[in-house]
Amino acid sequence: MHKYEVILYWSNADDVFVAEVPELAGCMAHGSTQEAALKNVNQAIELWVETAREFGDPIPEPKGERLMLA
Repeated sequence: MHKYEVILYWSNADDVFVAEVPELAGCMAHGSTQEAALKNVNQAIELWVETAREFGDPIPEPKGERLMLA
């Protein structure tokens, strides 16, 4: 289990919950429930990290604190 911050919100445009991982560029998932979105984003994190390793890209360490939003 990774310890990246996840932002979870409802999307009126898509009619789903969206879970984003700000520390991993482009890493996000969605689901019809909050639980489904969180389950899906955990899978997305695993795939993101696997792909980064495969291509030799840097993998950011989780900051372990709340990120500041603009």
